[in-house]
Amino acid sequence: MNTQPLILIQRELDILRKYLQESILTDFNKKNLLSQLASAQVVKEDELPGDAIGLNSVVHVQERQSRQNFIFQIVLPASADVRKKKVSVFSPIAIALLGYRKGSITKWEMPGGIQEFEILKVSRIGLEQEVDGPVV
Repeated sequence: MNTQPLILIQRELDILRKYLQESILTDFNKKNLLSQLASAQVVKEDELPGDAIGLNSVVHVQERQSRQNFIFQIVLPASADVRKKKVSVFSPIAIALLGYRKGSITKWEMPGGIQEFEILKVSRIGLEQEVDGPVV
């Protein structure tokens, strides 16, 4: 598993901290998120690398066991629409990926068990644009 620290802007760090405090997490996910946040690097928005996953990022990931690829955009809950491949920043997959960069591999306990995801590509597009590909 890639051990690079998360790279986040303050708003995204606050989202993850809120999620950690207010959500019921498995022991695996709680330990994982606490560890990630302890080493996270917080940067200004204009210093965020283009391949770092954040709010409004379009993410191409591969679930490593099934080798299935997924493409979706991480958005605020009010803009979430699975039919348009827009997932809430509070969804398990978005929480698992925030702050990681292209090439990173992360593990997260999903409803079907612990899954490992590799980040294949990260880009940013406007909220009004369409995202092509299967969604998680």
